Formats: sequence, structure tokens, C-alpha cells
Amino acid sequence: MPFNIIKNDITTLHVDAIVNAANTSLLMGGGVCGAIFSAAGAHALSQACDKLAPIKTGEAVITPGFNLPADYIIHTAGPIYHDGRHGEEALLHSCYVNSLQLALSHNCESIAFPLISSGIYGYPKTQALRVATSAIRSFIDEHDINVSLVIFDKAALNISEDVHDAVKSYVSKHYIDEQAASRRKCPDTEKRMLPDSDMESLGVSSPFMASTAFTGHIAEPAARLDDLVGNLDEPFSATLLRLIDKAGKKDAEIYRRANIDRRLFSKIRSHTGYAPGKATVLAFAVALELTLDQTADLLGRAGFALSRSRKFDVIVEYFITNRKYDIFEINEILFSYDQPLLGG
Repeated sequence: MPFNIIKNDITTLHVDAIVNAANTSLLMGGGVCGAIFSAAGAHALSQACDKLAPIKTGEAVITPGFNLPADYIIHTAGPIYHDGRHGEEALLHSCYVNSLQLALSHNCESIAFPLISSGIYGYPKTQALRVATSAIRSFIDEHDINVSLVIFDKAALNISEDVHDAVKSYVSKHYIDEQAASRRKCPDTEKRMLPDSDMESLGVSSPFMASTAFTGHIAEPAARLDDLVGNLDEPFSATLLRLIDKAGKKDAEIYRRANIDRRLFSKIRSHTGYAPGKATVLAFAVALELTLDQTADLLGRAGFALSRSRKFDVIVEYFITNRKYDIFEINEILFSYDQPLLGG
């Protein structure tokens, strides 16, 4: 997906480039910088950096990845935080933009960042994350590159207390523990409808169950996708393309809003039988600002249903029900709950 938030060791990632939160002298330091030097091979990387040093705060330079899985290391010097009134935000923003531009100039298709300046340089983590996500989101709106932001501390997430509390309350009210759900006995009529008793726990069902299992009622006819696209038997890809046309949107606007890679969207468009993952379908539902019933129908066309025994599903339901369609805000909440992110 174009923008991913992950918990991982940046030195182990198989991407085209990783970013080193460097000092202006490009010397081996501590923290992420020290880990990158050690993993890449400190001697070889130090020699390469000596030829490029010094750099200014906000600038970026590139070296080979040496022993890392990544082909390149992009070194950028983040600002030391004072009080936020000494140009720190602009300098930090430049770190991300200059690194991304340098990656593109070397034909990189994927890049991973640490949260720059949030360690010993003292930049408050929530503010550092806000700057990072703003710079990255603006850049990927115009350029095709997959960006991962590696975060170890959930306290860095820039989630408002109101949203956090609202989601927590909704999950507490609607989430059914998976073990409790598995102990529930199905009525005979439901068993006849679901010959495979594991379908719901897997999040897979018939189109009928997609429209009823999650909301607890049969969708009103006017809310169903059939009324929007006019063809019950259409596969997912055809339905998606019709919905985009119906909304009067361009393909690029929708797949970027959905946090979907351009190449994946091309596959969906070109192959009518393409089977997307559940997170991908939900990402398109968010990008198209569908209602909950419409979302259930779209899921059904891909062979999925939402389930109250899956926390991921309940969290996404909260946002769709409340017509909150910022996929990056949704992904921050999902990340805080250790759930998969929307996109593909």
C-alpha cells in the first residue's frame, strides 16, 4: 500500500531504500542511526558517508545499503527541537520531502522512514508524527511510491482523545469475543443457510449474509448497491468501476484515497475475476464514502462479510457509521489496536 504504519526493525525491511535519522556530520551515532551503521557494515558505510559530509539540517544524501536488505540508505539530518518556534517544523518537513525526492530520482519504488528527530533530538512524538504523515500524504498524492513509517511507540500516534474514547466505547459495546462467538449455537435455520459453520469466523460468506450478518437486519432496498449499479450478478471489479463512474470521480482520486497501490488497482481494472483482500475492499468503501449497507453489499461481491467477532471489522464499522472517511485516521486507530491497516 502507498502509506503503511508498521512496528518493525527498519534494518530488516526489504524495501528499495531506508532512511537514516542522521547527524549533520554523517557519523555513526546511537539509536536508529547506530543500528543502521552496524547492520550495513560500519566501516564501509562510514567511508561512504565521509565523502558526502557534512550536510545541512533538512538535507538528504544517499549511499548504498551495503549489507542491508535495502538497496540504498538515505541519510537526512533532522532538527533539534527547542520550542517549536525556531523553524523546526519546516526543517523536519524538508527531511521527508527531500528524502522522498531523492528516492524517486534513484528509481526507488518503496522506502521506509523512522520517526525522524523524535529520539535524542527531542521532537515531541505526536508532533513529529503529524509532520511526517502530512509530508508523506502530500507527496504520495502526486507520486507513485510506497512509504512505510516505522513506529515503535504507540504514544506517538496523533489520535484525539475524543476519537479514541468514541472508538473504545463503540468497540466495547459491539465487539463479541471470538471465543464467545464460537460457543454460540446457531439456530437450525441458520445452519441450513451456512453449511460451513466456519464461514462467519473467517469473515467469508454468501452475498446474502454480507448484507445481514453485520448490521443485524436486511438492508433497505434503496440503500443497496444494486440500486446504484443495476446488476446483481456483477463481479467486484465491475461494481467498483461503476461506483467510481457513478460518483463522478477519476480512478486515481479513488485509489489514492483508498491507500491502494496503482499497480494493484490496474490488476483489479484489467482482470474481472480478480479477488481482492478484505482490507482492500473496505478501503474502497471508505474512499467512495459508502454507507454501512452499501459496504456490506460491496464486501459480498468479493465473498466477504463483516463480523462482530472481529475487532478490525467493528472499528471500521464505527468510522463508516459515523461517516468519517479519512483512511489515514482510520489506520492510525487500527494500528493502535494492533490490527491490519486498510489499503493494498
